[in-house]
Amino acid sequence: MEEGPQWETGSSPVLYDGMVIVQADVQKGSFLAMFDAKDGREVWRVPRGDVPTWSTPTIHRVNGQTQILVNGMRHVGAYDFKTGKEIWKLSGGGDIPVPTPVVSDGLVYITNAHGPQSPVYAIRETATGDISLKDAAVSNEGVVWTAPRSGGYMCTPLVYRGLVYIVRYNGVLNVFDAKTGEKKYEARLAGATSAFTASPVANDGRVYIASEDGQVFVLAAGPAYQVIAMNEMSTPVLATPAISEGRLLLRTQGQLMAIGK
Repeated sequence: MEEGPQWETGSSPVLYDGMVIVQADVQKGSFLAMFDAKDGREVWRVPRGDVPTWSTPTIHRVNGQTQILVNGMRHVGAYDFKTGKEIWKLSGGGDIPVPTPVVSDGLVYITNAHGPQSPVYAIRETATGDISLKDAAVSNEGVVWTAPRSGGYMCTPLVYRGLVYIVRYNGVLNVFDAKTGEKKYEARLAGATSAFTASPVANDGRVYIASEDGQVFVLAAGPAYQVIAMNEMSTPVLATPAISEGRLLLRTQGQLMAIGK
C-alpha cells in the first residue's frame, strides 16, 4: 500500500449557478473541476499538485469576478469560477487540511494544523499570483497577517464581530483581531473531556462550541474569555451546530435536537 493518508475523500461538492464544483485532492491525480448540475457535463478540470485534503471549497465574488477558494497544504488558492484559471496560490501549512476557507470584510481566512505546521492566514481577497511566504515572513502583498502556530485541525474558523475564533482539536481556543491578527486571548475550554470536530457558530453575542463528547460551551463574544454556560448533552456531537429562527440545532450520534423557545 502506498504510504500516506488513507481516509478516502471528505470534501463536499458545491452547487452554484447551475454548476457543481468538486475538489478532489488524492494521492495521485488531484484536481478541481466544474460540472453542469443538470447533465453532469464536465465544463473544465484543472490539475492540483496537492496531497489528500478534506476541505470543502468556498464561493466568493471579488469585484464582479466569482472565485473558488480552496484549502490545501501545497496549494491553498483561488480559481476563476468560469474558466478554472488560477488567481492566487499559497503553499505551506498542515499536511491534512480540513477547515473550509472563510471570507469576511475583504479577507480570506485559512487554517490547517496537522504535522509540524499549524498556521492561520488572513489573505487579501484581491490577491494575485504566488503569495507564499518566504523564510520567516508573516506577511506580504497578499497575506495581511499570519499566526504561524495557532491553527485549527478540524474546525472551520468563525469570524464574528471583528474577531476570528480558532478552535484547536485539543480544545484550545485562540481569538484574534480579524483585521490585524493581534491575539486577544488563548484559553483551554475548561471541563472538556474529548476532542473538537464541530466548527464554532455564533448568534446574538454568543459563541457556541461543541465537543465530540457532546459538551456545548456557550461563550460571550468579545476580546476576553468568558464562559456563560457548559451544557452536557450526554451524546457525541461531531457535526457543526446550525442556528435558525431562534433555535440551536444539534445533530448528535443518534438524534437531531432543537434547543430554544
